[in-house]
Amino acid sequence: MWKLYKRIDGVLHYHEAWCDGGTLCEHLGVVGERGETREHPIDEDAGEEEAVEAVLRPVEEAGFAPIEPEDHAILLVEYKVDGMGVRADLEKRHALEERLNDTLGWTGLGHCDGGSIGSGTMEVCCFVVDFEVARRCIADDLAGTEFADYTRIYDEGVED
Repeated sequence: MWKLYKRIDGVLHYHEAWCDGGTLCEHLGVVGERGETREHPIDEDAGEEEAVEAVLRPVEEAGFAPIEPEDHAILLVEYKVDGMGVRADLEKRHALEERLNDTLGWTGLGHCDGGSIGSGTMEVCCFVVDFEVARRCIADDLAGTEFADYTRIYDEGVED
């Protein structure tokens, strides 16, 4: 999957593409919003990588570019657990990782990169292109769910 970004009038936009079977999926919008998805057939004579390049070439020419991994914020969603946690905590963390991957992916914000548990807390780690937008998006998504009981959402790179 290729993810490209461009700030337009102060607002960060995303444009990405990937192949799924015989279809090329193109997804674009404003970071933090679900955006729109377009599907394209893949030319049998071209490979998947060439198909993605062809769809995104005009986007790159318009100034969209990747955001390097080291330029992503590290967003953590933290929960209180007893001691080292129990199986139910681990199951909850895995379900949350899946949910956050879906939420962050479809809003152009980034992805979940696993988590940890122990010493009284459980965290899920996410790499995001805009911390504040991701924090709001995640808080809204988790409200009213079994994941709403987090203790905080914070940027690992910023001291309290």
